[in-house]
Amino acid sequence: MASTKNSSKDEELQETNGGVEVIEAETTKTIVISGVSKGLGRALALELAKRGHTIIGCGRDKINLDSLQLQLSNSSPRNHLLFNLDVKSNESVREMAHTVRKKFGSIDIIVNNAALVNASLKLWEIPSEMFDNVIDINIKGTANMLRHFIPLMLPKNEGIIVNMSSLFGRIGAPHASPYCSSKWAIEGLSKSVAKEVPNGITIVTLDPGVINTDMCVSFLGHHLASQYQSPQEWVVKAAPMILNLTTADNGATLIVPDPGVLPDL
Repeated sequence: MASTKNSSKDEELQETNGGVEVIEAETTKTIVISGVSKGLGRALALELAKRGHTIIGCGRDKINLDSLQLQLSNSSPRNHLLFNLDVKSNESVREMAHTVRKKFGSIDIIVNNAALVNASLKLWEIPSEMFDNVIDINIKGTANMLRHFIPLMLPKNEGIIVNMSSLFGRIGAPHASPYCSSKWAIEGLSKSVAKEVPNGITIVTLDPGVINTDMCVSFLGHHLASQYQSPQEWVVKAAPMILNLTTADNGATLIVPDPGVLPDL
């Protein structure tokens, strides 16, 4: 299982960049993260950049991406690269991967984070377009990322892939049938691909726990969501966990420490 303790290979040195503390990793990794416009993806991009790694991100909100690009530039000297796209578009992800291959050659880590949740409704009340959109982004979007970015890991025969799952990918929940379906699918997809990748590549699912994000607010409401940890509190646990995954974790179903407890639904 993954450990949150850094190995000697991943020991980090603290430096200062314009007054912002930069934790310079001994081995700099090139990390692809989907859904970096806000929430967990944004927090993870900033934390990993602060730790000295190069971020390649994508998201649908250009204004948020522009502000993230500025934050990344201010926090780290790396050449970070952000793409304004929707992961449900196979062609857009293919073009992104092509650009990344030309600029970086290979990548070290993929975090498939992009996802959305349906409105809190019973299945028969959910419009087909809403159901389709959850499936297209949460499942097909993840598949598109895997399809086009795993080949960038194959030449070195090494890499870590983290598919963000959910407690709702392990239980059923009322008023969330599309989202639950998509996260159960991510669990099955990940375990299947884990048997397909070469021995040097690792793929896991990660339940992040309950975090006060826009997605959480949309499902639980502001009052309940505000009682849970923020993305900034979450990421200090999640980042080292991701960085310290090894081939021994391939196919594992993981959860971030102290995930929080959902109320009775």
